[in-house]
Amino acid sequence: MIKHRTVLLLMLAVILGSCSGTSKETYLVVLSVDGFRWDYPDKTNTPALDSIARVGTKAQGIIPAFPSKTFPNHYTMATGLYPDHHGLVNNTFLDPETGAIYRIRDSSTRNNPYFYGGEPIWVTASKAGMKTASFFWVGSELPIKGVQPDYWKPYDEDIPFADRIDTVIYWLSMPVNKRPRLVMWYIHEPDAIGHEYGPDHPETHRMVTHLDSLIGVFCKKINELPYADRINVIVTSDHGMANIAEEKSIELTDFIPETWIKEVIGGNPNYNILAAEGYLDSIYRRLSTVEHMKVWKNPDLPESFNYGNNPRTLDLTVAADLEWSIFWHRNPRYIVSGGTHGYDPANREMHAIFYASGPSFKTDYTHPVFENVNLYALMSELLGITPAPNDGNLDVVKDMLNYQPLPKE
Repeated sequence: MIKHRTVLLLMLAVILGSCSGTSKETYLVVLSVDGFRWDYPDKTNTPALDSIARVGTKAQGIIPAFPSKTFPNHYTMATGLYPDHHGLVNNTFLDPETGAIYRIRDSSTRNNPYFYGGEPIWVTASKAGMKTASFFWVGSELPIKGVQPDYWKPYDEDIPFADRIDTVIYWLSMPVNKRPRLVMWYIHEPDAIGHEYGPDHPETHRMVTHLDSLIGVFCKKINELPYADRINVIVTSDHGMANIAEEKSIELTDFIPETWIKEVIGGNPNYNILAAEGYLDSIYRRLSTVEHMKVWKNPDLPESFNYGNNPRTLDLTVAADLEWSIFWHRNPRYIVSGGTHGYDPANREMHAIFYASGPSFKTDYTHPVFENVNLYALMSELLGITPAPNDGNLDVVKDMLNYQPLPKE
């Protein structure tokens, strides 16, 4: 068995041979596998990711922004801005200026440029004259600053993963004058199965191994392209996953009357609260006594959260302790089991994966844990473009590169 695994790893190293090359005009492909916790490769077999680590670079983990939820973090990765600065402060939030509620499953708000601040990497690349493509990345279904990717897909979770791979390879096979220099694409697992079963369940681990096999297929197809040695590939995720259980749940209406509240919005395990007039201090005092959760007046959250100054965070933020759940009203249909995310990003369970290979990355290099807000600066460097103002810092991640970046003008 050990001999067979060694041979398999060597074969995958060959498949992932696009990790060598020196051409200045490189391409960048970024894959996000939603909810892929940093330590899943330690829990089950992931030979493709193991091989990327051997022939390229991996990080000990990547830290999401608060709240560690899908939409805020995918847009943070794309813009290099914390949610407080780009405006997607949660998967669901109230915009006080308009009174509108942003919901990720409501196309009228999800596809409204008003809600999206900052400059996504595909806009920066387009302004530099590059073709870009996106298969489901948050924000790519609408024009931001009047710009969309040249090639993009409206979100449809039913499109098979294999078809997504084939579409990305098709884009990369286009004639050079039409070919995107930047491709970003997305897979909604293992997040979905992690929510259903939790991060430690065999079903979750089987999905992780299946996804790894797809990554191996994808890298094989990349390697078959005639310019494979000029393609940088990043495989990452938006957040991790933690276990939850029925006995670890809190209902806020057990502690504060509904008349004290104008709006409670967000989703387990964190919410933003708009207080009724005159009740802000009362709500804060009452919720401060509740065990297994924390409440803050905005903007008095921990500095590490980089959160609470945007008007969309409202008056207060509440967040459950790790593995605890919070609800405003408990709906009898809620099943509090399996897993969830959204907790303090300092919790290791919230950290996600980062693997990278290609002509710009070091070989067999392990980078310390870093915040995902630095990805925009890294992607800009890999594309050779000047980044828009952002909260990241290339110096945090430049050691994974096999060259010394030059200062941008």
